[in-house]
Amino acid sequence: MTTTHLGQIFHVAGRPVVTEAADALTWIPDGALVLDGAGTIVYCGPRDGRPAARTPGSAERIHDHGDGFLIPGFVDAHIHFPQTYSVDAYGGGQLLEWLETCIFPAEARLADPGFAQQIARDFTARRIAVGTTAAMVFGSAFPHAQDALFDETRRAGLRLVGGRGIQTVGGPASAPLLTTEQQAIDLTADEISRWHAADSGDVSSALLHVAIVPRFSLSVTTETLAGLGELYDDVRDRGVYVHTHLNENNRLGDGEIDLVKRSYEVDSYLDTYDGRFLPGSRTGGAGLLGRRTVMAHAVHCTDDELTRMAETGTSIAHCPVSQLFLGSGTMPWKRTVAAGITIAAGTDVGAGDEWLISRVLSDAFKVHLSEPGAGSVAMHPAEMLFTATLAGARALDMENRFGNFDVGKEADFLVIRPERWTPLESILRQGIRADDEVTARDQTLFALLMGLREPAIAEVYVRGHRVRT
Repeated sequence: MTTTHLGQIFHVAGRPVVTEAADALTWIPDGALVLDGAGTIVYCGPRDGRPAARTPGSAERIHDHGDGFLIPGFVDAHIHFPQTYSVDAYGGGQLLEWLETCIFPAEARLADPGFAQQIARDFTARRIAVGTTAAMVFGSAFPHAQDALFDETRRAGLRLVGGRGIQTVGGPASAPLLTTEQQAIDLTADEISRWHAADSGDVSSALLHVAIVPRFSLSVTTETLAGLGELYDDVRDRGVYVHTHLNENNRLGDGEIDLVKRSYEVDSYLDTYDGRFLPGSRTGGAGLLGRRTVMAHAVHCTDDELTRMAETGTSIAHCPVSQLFLGSGTMPWKRTVAAGITIAAGTDVGAGDEWLISRVLSDAFKVHLSEPGAGSVAMHPAEMLFTATLAGARALDMENRFGNFDVGKEADFLVIRPERWTPLESILRQGIRADDEVTARDQTLFALLMGLREPAIAEVYVRGHRVRT
């Protein structure tokens, strides 16, 4: 028995880099996505060419979505679980003030197990509503809250890479979130042992994965970084991840980046994560960079930092919504792409006040078009879709499993019904389209991504199974 979903299909096929996405963009207006019993894609193409259509009597369960669109599930490469209720929190300042005023107090509330359970349910429900099938999640400091997050995610059948937020130093507002140096290592190691691939017992097939998650360099010490580097050396081969923040806010003199460099007496922010966290950027322990490491923001990187990330396979979670919200600036798109780094999309909820990844793409298009001088670029719609789907799977080192509709991959996808959101239906039905087929395709995808809103996401699937709240 196969299951077939009929509709208009968009995906970026194969294994392109972002600059090749336009050539890899596939549009099948009268398409079929055929899955086997395990939720693996066995066919993606015109509906008349699907296997059951060529073989009379074949057992086939059909879901006809009419004029609806089928696109790969969104991947959110950076989102904060404890900040679910902190969207649009007014802090009266930039990053560091906002953390002290709004975020640390909000995250401290998860010390209450009942509250933690509620926020885990609401976080998971919001993910489903906006079609985020896979996410790199910055977690809570409290183990019971992390347990609730993993339990709710497993119950829903979503993909999660997450880890407890690690903080060993900080001001009064962060005090409830702090642990000792040894507790930071022990709690992280315990989370890895209990939750990494807990759903299947096999990293290659698991939906649940654990990351080592220091909040940022100002929230830990050289001792913390040395201990985490040693821990990561022990678990790297088990497919454990690393997730943290890098070069987000550059307010002159007292912003995040200058404070990191002064506090550690290092040449660059990235050095602190690369094992070179002693004064003069001397090596103090094992580093945290690698192909399963995702750095959020990377707005103000030096050329040397970009080169080092590319060398190690470290990826970037690009969060333009939150960068606007906190006045952090704009990650230079052309320069970062040219460095050869995988760039995936992140909401950064709650500094990001949009849960829907397509809204992140909308802001990305606008901010990069507005970059000064030669840095200005109009992202191609295929690059936008790539950044929201296949690039996210690549950043999570799971491109072989999901991210597009290539045969053999696990079927993570969204069913978008434009009629459920009248403004989207109007621009898709009434908008001007070029006579040229390729241009018309690109215009349709652009309108779909820019006009998409939550009500139009009718169904969400992971590994071919419909996900529900």
